[in-house]
Amino acid sequence: MRSVEDQQIKVTAAAVAPRPVRVAISEAHGLLCAEDVVTERPLPGFDQAAIDGYAVRSVDVASAGADIRNEDGDLVDLTLPVVGEVVAGSRQPIRLQPRQTVRVDTGAPMPTLADAVLPLDFTDGGRARIKVYEPVRSGDYVRRIGDDVQPGDVAVRAGTIIGAAQVGLLAAVGQDKVLVHPRPRLSVISVGGELIDIDRTPGPGQVYDVNSYALAAAARDAGADVNRVGIVSADPRRLRDVVEGQLVRSEVVVIAGAVGGWASEQVREALEGLGELEITRVAMHPGSVQGFGRLGRDEVPTFLLPSNPVGALVVFEVMVRPLIRIALGRRQPMRRIVRARTITPISSMVGRKGYLRAQLLRDEATGEYLVQPLGGANTSSHLLATLAEANSLIVIDPDDAEIRTGDEVQVAFLAQRG
Repeated sequence: MRSVEDQQIKVTAAAVAPRPVRVAISEAHGLLCAEDVVTERPLPGFDQAAIDGYAVRSVDVASAGADIRNEDGDLVDLTLPVVGEVVAGSRQPIRLQPRQTVRVDTGAPMPTLADAVLPLDFTDGGRARIKVYEPVRSGDYVRRIGDDVQPGDVAVRAGTIIGAAQVGLLAAVGQDKVLVHPRPRLSVISVGGELIDIDRTPGPGQVYDVNSYALAAAARDAGADVNRVGIVSADPRRLRDVVEGQLVRSEVVVIAGAVGGWASEQVREALEGLGELEITRVAMHPGSVQGFGRLGRDEVPTFLLPSNPVGALVVFEVMVRPLIRIALGRRQPMRRIVRARTITPISSMVGRKGYLRAQLLRDEATGEYLVQPLGGANTSSHLLATLAEANSLIVIDPDDAEIRTGDEVQVAFLAQRG
């Protein structure tokens, strides 16, 4: 058997980011930037108030709060007349005269000669005239032109995953489109004479096509752009035509029900001559028998998965998902792993790395992770209901046959349900 790690190396080496395309920034979230975005204008584009308050010349309020008294010995308040108001978006220039102030909103352009903003709580909040309780220094509470970005700066670098902050920055510098590596296109095919689609009633010996729906959802969760082809006849000529059609439109192809038994022979016959394809046994359970190759002119990564939906989903999680994440530019393509203590004993298959569905919990008193396996290790690998309840996979080393209650194990987080 080939080790899980060796198979993962073979698979992920085939990951290639799709050719770059230019998209609207509203469509770029989560994608890998394919260019250095160089800004042409400063951000902000003008001196602006950073908070609501009063625009002032800092020299005019330098004595605020000082112990200044009149001839009678009474404290003298520093006051300034409010000669106007500037709201965000105002285009009318205002020139501030000495010992005057202007009310400003956050984001409003600063009046000429004003070099600071008095916060509202530094004053009595007056409308016609204000009392100033504390001074400010030149530049306080002002966003100067170009403070964030200067012309010629790189706003977003090639190789960056575009998140909400990057989208906001692109919008702020006036960039409406950006060159990105798009989501890898993935096609899902189900093979099996026993399969029918979910809009029909099963007859004797027939079952619903679970795999194409489940795997398509898993691929979308991983970040792929998915085409669910659905059920395809195992007839070699028909299957070859469908696969060839998907190879020219996909960066990844997944065929479920294509390993084990008579179906695998038909699949091999159908795909013979399209490229390198290997069906092998990997030291893991479930999903030991699986296939991988690079087919078509573009050597598209192609996976052959078991017909068992649980096995197919686990193989997808362990092998296909990391390839998709690498193609998306993710530096950490694997799921987060934590250590957790088992609540019950676990049996595993010696010589194979186990991926057992589980519920991951947390002890409120200690903060320690606890994990509860769902279903048996060997006899219940077909139970899809337990996988639907799982929020994690227990990862068991090939040498560990028996895990006792309270032992620590590795646990991989799956997508969290809301």
